[in-house]
Amino acid sequence: MAEIRRKRVGLIGAGWVSEYHLPAWMKQSARAEVVAIADPSVVARTARSKSFGIPRTYERAQVMLTEEVLDAVDICAPREVHVELVQLAAARGVDILCQKPLAPDYDQAVALVAGLPPSIRLMVHENWRFRAYYRRLKAWLGEGIAGNIRQVQFEFFSSGMIADTDGNRPALIRQPFFRRQQRLLVMEVMIHHLDTLRYLFGEMEVVAARLERSNDDIVAEDVAFVILRRLDDGVIVTVNANLAVHGAPPAPRDHLRIFGAQATLELYGSRLSATGHAGREEEFDADAVYQGAYDATIAHFLDGLEGRAVMETVPDDNLKTLALVEDIYRLSRFDADDKPR
Repeated sequence: MAEIRRKRVGLIGAGWVSEYHLPAWMKQSARAEVVAIADPSVVARTARSKSFGIPRTYERAQVMLTEEVLDAVDICAPREVHVELVQLAAARGVDILCQKPLAPDYDQAVALVAGLPPSIRLMVHENWRFRAYYRRLKAWLGEGIAGNIRQVQFEFFSSGMIADTDGNRPALIRQPFFRRQQRLLVMEVMIHHLDTLRYLFGEMEVVAARLERSNDDIVAEDVAFVILRRLDDGVIVTVNANLAVHGAPPAPRDHLRIFGAQATLELYGSRLSATGHAGREEEFDADAVYQGAYDATIAHFLDGLEGRAVMETVPDDNLKTLALVEDIYRLSRFDADDKPR
């Protein structure tokens, strides 16, 4: 069997999320090498270059794509420039891994995908479904241990948007860009959960949605309640997300309950359990799961490029998640100019 040549990868974006992408690429050093990084910030790109041994840096992605001979790019830049960057990379004939969301809204994503050359392989970096406990839960569902599913409830609570005694909001310290996002909780955070719910339960439609904004330090929503219905059998899935919950931890954790005829399956933080006819419990290391999801996503992208696996989060699949996001905003009639409640 012929040896597979290592892929030459260019990273676009040196912001906070690249801190998790780059260790994942380092773990794939036998199959891929990050040979260059582009970011407008000289401080950010230089720091990443030194920390991860990336030989060349560029201020502009377009220059990197012109100067370098690349097999693929990993786009870690803000969502506002995803369309432009995907088009630039596609024009150079390189394969693309792009952080979610593929575009700032559904219509832009549809137009982007329609204009891509058929030869370009594009995968959306939607890593939540690659978290180890969700992969295990998918296996449990495949075994049928829950029986017929009757209800699904998902909660995602945080106190990160509640100001401390100094007036600081922890969520805005960790991710300052939240302040200016025109679409916040659903497009930036809940999109992960919607994709994961599709992965676990199949296609759904949005029945109802309500969005709110809790404070004047942000311009978009940080509270959401959504009712979904599974298309094949009508099972109701409720999603309750709130980043301003008193008593919740600043760092949110997923709480998913699946009520079945044979067992209740529950994920709370990093503990997965089944109670009823089947009794199981498994605890995961939260930090390992977090980085591991990035590791698994990038490994899956390479597997897809090498023909070892069928890529899961290709554009046609991801557009279905974006359609749910768009329906939530449409049905909620949320207005960012409304006063916080």
